Amino acid sequence: MGNRGMEELIPLVNKLQDAFSSIGQACNLDLPQIAVVGGQSAGKSSVLENFVGRDFLPRGSGIVTRRPLILQLIFSKTEYAEFLHCKSKKFTDFDEVRQEIEAETDRVTGTNKGISPVPINLRVYSPNVLNLTLIDLPGITKVPVGDQPHDIEYQIKDMILQFISRDSCLILAVTPGNTDLANSDALKMAKEVDPQGLRTIGVITKLDLMDEGTDAKDILENKLLPLRRGYIGVVNRSQKDIDGKKDIKAALGAERKFFLSHPGYRHIAERMGTPHLQKTLNQQLTNHIRETLPALRNKLQSQLLSLEKEVEEYKNFRPDDPTRKTKALLQMVQQFGVDFEKRIEGSGDQVDTLELSGGARINRIFHERFPFELVKMEFDEKDLRREISYAIKNIHGVRTGLFTPDMAFEAIVKKQVVKLKEPCLKCVDMVIQELINTVRQCTAKLLSYPKLREETERIVTTYIREREGKTKDQILLLIDIELSYINTNHEDFIGFANAQQRSSQLNKKRAVPNQVIRRGWLTINNISIMKGGSKEYWFILTAESLSWYKDEEEKEKKYMLPLDNLKIRDIEKGFMSTKHIFAIFNTEQRNVYKDLRQIELACDSQEDVDSWKASFLRAGVYPEKDQREEEETQENTFSMDPQLERQVETIRNLVDSYICIVNKSIRDLMPKTIMHLMINNSKDFIHSELLAYLYSSADQNSLMEESADQAQRREDMLRMYHALKEALKIIGDISTSTATTPVPPPVDDTWLQNSNSGHR
Repeated sequence: MGNRGMEELIPLVNKLQDAFSSIGQACNLDLPQIAVVGGQSAGKSSVLENFVGRDFLPRGSGIVTRRPLILQLIFSKTEYAEFLHCKSKKFTDFDEVRQEIEAETDRVTGTNKGISPVPINLRVYSPNVLNLTLIDLPGITKVPVGDQPHDIEYQIKDMILQFISRDSCLILAVTPGNTDLANSDALKMAKEVDPQGLRTIGVITKLDLMDEGTDAKDILENKLLPLRRGYIGVVNRSQKDIDGKKDIKAALGAERKFFLSHPGYRHIAERMGTPHLQKTLNQQLTNHIRETLPALRNKLQSQLLSLEKEVEEYKNFRPDDPTRKTKALLQMVQQFGVDFEKRIEGSGDQVDTLELSGGARINRIFHERFPFELVKMEFDEKDLRREISYAIKNIHGVRTGLFTPDMAFEAIVKKQVVKLKEPCLKCVDMVIQELINTVRQCTAKLLSYPKLREETERIVTTYIREREGKTKDQILLLIDIELSYINTNHEDFIGFANAQQRSSQLNKKRAVPNQVIRRGWLTINNISIMKGGSKEYWFILTAESLSWYKDEEEKEKKYMLPLDNLKIRDIEKGFMSTKHIFAIFNTEQRNVYKDLRQIELACDSQEDVDSWKASFLRAGVYPEKDQREEEETQENTFSMDPQLERQVETIRNLVDSYICIVNKSIRDLMPKTIMHLMINNSKDFIHSELLAYLYSSADQNSLMEESADQAQRREDMLRMYHALKEALKIIGDISTSTATTPVPPPVDDTWLQNSNSGHR
């Protein structure tokens, strides 16, 4: 009954097609198949019905085929049909098959001529068919009808191209014999995706409807418009025959008689007609499957390998096995602990290259954000000087003091040290937020078990909050210890004699000259559109200058700005702007860059702005003071008694020196305290106590309840895995005795090139 070996090959591809359709996964496999392409009323449906020997396709005017129909024909002793979407039902009445196709089409596309690329899978078992897999595609149309969109022609072409563009798809180009072949839409589309004609088979229908005295002999002999695989002519039933329920067997007999009796076709009658087309397609598809099998096998194997690792844990999965649940719980808690530690301590594997995470963000809080908060406190000069003068006057009382009183220094220092509490507590809050975010990121791996994830997050977060209280108490204790004894014998303290000679400004030391403090991208926001508009540059901040370059390669330097007399001011974010902005300006009212009095620098987030400002502080570029405050400070200073003024200046210098010592100490102790009391303790808790807390908080069964999504994912994964394994097993067992016929040699195709150029 046809080609030896094909009985295995074509059903194999049908099995693969079904396996992957039933999983709901396309699996990106290009399975060998034949796509039937042609214009409306070209006779595609009749050709397919002749193959089956039954009327089963919807008919009518306009677009009848509105979804692709994957038609699998299987040789069998009994005759019946089944759909993939209702596999349990066997259809023996082919009128019911037509009704089911119409109903299933309407279910997805609606009833008013809409189209959809979602295929219908139909399998027909029959003693009258050869094994074939065909895809009936919507007819190429030009004019929309019903509620079809205006671009229906392009939608249908796109749908057809999705199928026929694949190298594994043979193209059955159906053209009526009573139209000009050079204008055939089917042949033109085939030529677009198969310019060599390796995959195209021509079918000429309606040969009996050609004008008297004309025939398609030259076409069918492959002389007029040659194709590599040639043409086959068929004669279908007329609309009158269909309406009159003319039997297909009788129609096939009439077709045979037509070719044998027609003077133009008599000599090639053995190569014409539906039975010959069926045999040819069967042979061609078998050849095609044989050719594509090695590539298909390789593709299946690579997909199987990629699934292997994920499926490993699912293979012997028993949802209610308590040992599995215990093992999974232990593994997940252990993995959570490892992930948490890696995110905090840093590791070489699984590095996030898109943003800072965990430990890196905490490090930035310790060494950029926290020092910035401390330095910000130093700048209320007016209040500080006023407080010093009041302290001196109050200590002297009614007398005029000749000497600078120690008690004024101590009172002011203590007041300044107390102010450290706020930035220190703020630092703890920022670290806690990062720790909680890190916990959330690490529990993302527990998505499969929502209850376990929720409990883990709750227990660890509660523990972190408990440690927060202890850490804050310890930090407040550190500050109280600083307040309890003002050590004026400290080796870094300038002492009374030096304080009288030293200006407070000298005490603000710059970082090491030429030291690079920071590199990064910033946008110069206030360049006018006439001069190119806002633009991003690569900035380098050193202890002495700010330079910017075209890009990270640092080859093309745009400008270098010395840091002398520079200060920072905040700029309000614009109404429509997504950027966060700060500005650099010169205190001597000079232009900073070209004709700009200030450079506005923009970042993507407020966090970046704060971080850059902290870097500028390290380089000695400080935030501006309110102008009126400066003037008032000067007025207050000059209106003072000169002796009092000297005493204020002396104490100001002493306070500055001592606060620097305290800041240095606090900057050093804060990260150590937080690391010891909060971060290291949290890591130890996760490693040694979390599991016990989980066991006591809920029973193991409820903790290890899978989410519905995870169960579905596991089932899909296993189905896919077993389908791939089964497919590879079947491919491995295929008989290699399948007879093949070589593809005919290339033919002259200048006709199609000429016809295409003629239509441009």
